[in-house]
Amino acid sequence: MDTIPPLPAGARDRAAWQVWSAAYVGQKWLDVPFLWAESYFYRLLLEATGYFGSGPWAGVDPFAPQKSAELDSPDLARDLENLGDLVGAPEQDGLSAALTAALWGNRADLGFRMSDPSAQDRSQVDDLVADDSAELWRLLDGGTENRVHLVADNAGRELVADLVLIDRLLETGRAATVVLHLKPQPYYVSDATVTDLLQVLRRLEAAGGAACGIAGRLGTAIGDGRVRVRAHAFWCTPLTFHEMPSDLVAELGGASVVVVKGDLNYRRLVGDAHWEPTTTFRDLTAYFPAPLVALRTLKSDVAVGVDPDRLAHLEATTPGWRTDGTHAVIHVRP
Repeated sequence: MDTIPPLPAGARDRAAWQVWSAAYVGQKWLDVPFLWAESYFYRLLLEATGYFGSGPWAGVDPFAPQKSAELDSPDLARDLENLGDLVGAPEQDGLSAALTAALWGNRADLGFRMSDPSAQDRSQVDDLVADDSAELWRLLDGGTENRVHLVADNAGRELVADLVLIDRLLETGRAATVVLHLKPQPYYVSDATVTDLLQVLRRLEAAGGAACGIAGRLGTAIGDGRVRVRAHAFWCTPLTFHEMPSDLVAELGGASVVVVKGDLNYRRLVGDAHWEPTTTFRDLTAYFPAPLVALRTLKSDVAVGVDPDRLAHLEATTPGWRTDGTHAVIHVRP
């Protein structure tokens, strides 16, 4: 497929994509913005698999086998067996370990451990390009009825870590309510949908022990409204966060903190552009309607908020630090 085709007539969201695609349909894939091309490619893939059709493949996630395989992995089984250490840890140790797990949840080598909150892997500390986590805990000081929104990224092992973090925020009183934002349809192979959430909760329950306890507490919290699940159509568009619809702006604007996960969402936050890496995250996200936390493993060239000395060291010693998935940032904009 050398040139970009339009969505076929009758596609459920063709009118919206005609607006978003008007400048790009008919061009070559390498000549259009990467952020738009990625999103449109996955939308075309769902059309090709009949996801939105009326046939036998309607509603079937084409990426489900990969997601299920990760839930059955030995690495996840090991983490779930050891969750008792995290749940039973002193409050701040447990919170910090859960945040680290949520950050590194989709790291290529899956090197995080949820089993030992008191002993962080030295390489993970060194690989944090920026760490504003202390500011996050100041924002969630436990003294108010904090409303946290978490915009999820990947399913599988990473969503498990996200749910552990949500459980710790609720159990320690750092959050009174949590809104979990998921994709309304399959996206980018591994992105988390509501179906994935249900599968992860079942996996936690089946694991027994502390994992089962987390599943039970979250199930109760979903039932009584302390955890709410949203799947806004915006999350599967090719738009940046600057272009959020008014209803989503209003909902996020009521948050005490919005935690945004992943490399793609990070690029949507700051604009998918070649910023000078020392440009501040706060300046680029000043438009965002609430206090903001970005948890991101670096997998693309976009980089901001890097200390000049750290930048010089990275460029001299680790030329692939922006794209190889071995470095990360925790950015906070109060």
